[in-house]
Amino acid sequence: MTSILEQLKDSVSQALVSAFGTELAATDPLVAPTNNPKFGDYQSNVALSLAKPLKQNPRAIAQSIIDNLEIEEMCEIPTIAGPGFINFMVKSDYIGSLLTKIQPDERLGVALTKNPQRVIVDYPSPNIAKEMHVGHLRPAIIGECLSRILEFVGHDVLRVSHIGDWGTPFGMLIAYLKEAYPEALTATENLNLGELATFYRQAKQRFDENADFKEASRQAVVELQAGDEETIKAWKIVCELSSRSYRKMYDLMGLSAVIERGESFYNPFLGDTLQELEQLGLVEESEGAMCVFLEGFSNRDGDPLPLIVKKSDGGYNYATTDLAAIRYRVREDQVQRVIYPVGSEQNNHFAQIFQVGQRAGWITNDHDFVHAEFGLVLGEDGKKLKTRSGEAIKLKDLLNEAIERVRTDLETRFVAEKRTETEEFINNSAEVIGISAVKYADLSQNRTSDYRFSYDKMLDLKGNTAPYLLYAYVRVQGISRKGQVNFEQLTDAKIVLEESAELSLAKHILQLEDVLKDVERDLLPNRICLYLFELSQKFNQFYDQCPILQADEPQRTSRLILADLTARTIKLGLSLLGIKVLERM
Repeated sequence: MTSILEQLKDSVSQALVSAFGTELAATDPLVAPTNNPKFGDYQSNVALSLAKPLKQNPRAIAQSIIDNLEIEEMCEIPTIAGPGFINFMVKSDYIGSLLTKIQPDERLGVALTKNPQRVIVDYPSPNIAKEMHVGHLRPAIIGECLSRILEFVGHDVLRVSHIGDWGTPFGMLIAYLKEAYPEALTATENLNLGELATFYRQAKQRFDENADFKEASRQAVVELQAGDEETIKAWKIVCELSSRSYRKMYDLMGLSAVIERGESFYNPFLGDTLQELEQLGLVEESEGAMCVFLEGFSNRDGDPLPLIVKKSDGGYNYATTDLAAIRYRVREDQVQRVIYPVGSEQNNHFAQIFQVGQRAGWITNDHDFVHAEFGLVLGEDGKKLKTRSGEAIKLKDLLNEAIERVRTDLETRFVAEKRTETEEFINNSAEVIGISAVKYADLSQNRTSDYRFSYDKMLDLKGNTAPYLLYAYVRVQGISRKGQVNFEQLTDAKIVLEESAELSLAKHILQLEDVLKDVERDLLPNRICLYLFELSQKFNQFYDQCPILQADEPQRTSRLILADLTARTIKLGLSLLGIKVLERM
């Protein structure tokens, strides 16, 4: 279904051509929702932008546009305000008819994109042999949300995890595995080597304290790069051990299955990538290293800054791997868009590798490579969130703390209300609310900004929080249970919108498609969070001001449909954020 906003844009565009000729066919109609309802629902400022080229008074231009509009079914007669703003008020009957159309639709009227693309979202990228920590929170949550939204609107999305599974640390881990668990290399099944963090700490301690072990670790790296069979087997065991660990975190966070392509995946392509850059004349030698000198980047002396693609010792680095990934994604995956949800501290890195990719001809005008940067997670003191000892907080500890706080709150509340619930219900509710609160607190912020992590704020039943949205959804389910109403049977009923609260709610429901288009374009999930928060607010106002079960027909059925559409919109919106709902709280 075409949204009201898109219909108005098309209508104004056609009116411009009818009034002033085909030379204005490509003119942006500049239609947008109004900030103040007293001016109507939508407003166009196009008449002001055309005053100079048309050499006419903007109010006269606005009147010519109105005279050529064909929107009688959709809107009241448009009005002109101020110097030439055109205001549109959508008819309540038309809004009701649109709600009737979307009621049986699982997608709630959201159309699939007309230009589907193959898209890679590069997340969550943990490091092998290290536990996921708070720094992995944002790429995982943001990456999952963007993947879900892009997939929902019709794109072919590949979720790719660029895990760190190659290089010096692995020599240490492989050498330790051979020394401490040699039986693992001959066993028919992988041994359970205990907690990953413990294994890593033991290997690191051995590396720091023993010179012979340190040398064995370096030799293991050489053997790994040379493809030694026993070393490769040990490496695979370490990788599988790590994979088990972070898969548990993926499940807890509700992340979708991802394609794991670590640095090791691109290792066979590094030589060809460098050779192609050399053949294109992009590579120069500098102090023994092979470099690409970048445009727009300079060192302290003002000289062009080099991007090293092969170190003086003959080794490759992160930049080489990322360039090989760009080349592979364009040629083998045949993508049109690649999105990297990575912290803003990597801004320069991505600007540099994108520039090299463009100069090499891998990234063309047909490709959109985007660094979807994000800020830091801060403590309530405004400093980087860490443990008291200064270490990064483990992600599982962060999430478990949220779950435990919710569980304690639920148990206290149920006792006060003399309400008996099963342990299974309490545990499930605590996990859903706790994880949802952490996710939503992150996604509701503009991703480019830092934000302060506060359990008290994110678990609050008031304000722009997951519990507030979940409660609005649960409220509708309560109406269904209380009135013994089966929402699926409420079909072919006319929707009557007479009260201001129900009209405001109805209009807001119909804006979902426009919000998703904005997120698809700008990759800012906080926009859908704000939409859902405002939807929940409008529903609560409607719930307080408009009787539902006690209303007479046809208002009773109309309001039940409106409540159901609200709940379904909240559920759909939250699912796109990677958040589950509860039927009771």
